Amino acid sequence: MFNDIGPLELVTLIVLAVLVFGPDKLPKVIQDVTRTIRKIREFSEGAKQDIRKELGPEFKDFEFEDLNPKTFIRKQLDNEELGLKEIRNGFDLKKEMAEVTDAVHGRETEPPTPAPSAGGRIDMTKKPVTPRVEHPPYDADAT
Repeated sequence: MFNDIGPLELVTLIVLAVLVFGPDKLPKVIQDVTRTIRKIREFSEGAKQDIRKELGPEFKDFEFEDLNPKTFIRKQLDNEELGLKEIRNGFDLKKEMAEVTDAVHGRETEPPTPAPSAGGRIDMTKKPVTPRVEHPPYDADAT
């Protein structure tokens, strides 16, 4: 909750609390604040239990943290049942982009090459051979 408060800031808050409330009332204020926080937590947990009870047994594994979009997407992408890792490993972006580029420029595409045998990994140390592309001459009057 207070992960971003440093030690110097904490000491400053304590000194301010002593100056504002005084050493006599400070323990009573701390008790009141902790009691209020405890009641809020109990109310929150009670509301969560009520929602789980109303949703029924099919949602017994429901976690409220899953309502956060980042957590939901991360959980769905890490799901092994979807087979996304196999799809990701079988997809060769360079080859797909080369095919699209060839189609745009009207060139014949090369026959498909088999997938890399190194467990779906691409050797990034090799420099790709780029074909020499001849551009039409620039005509300044045409633009």
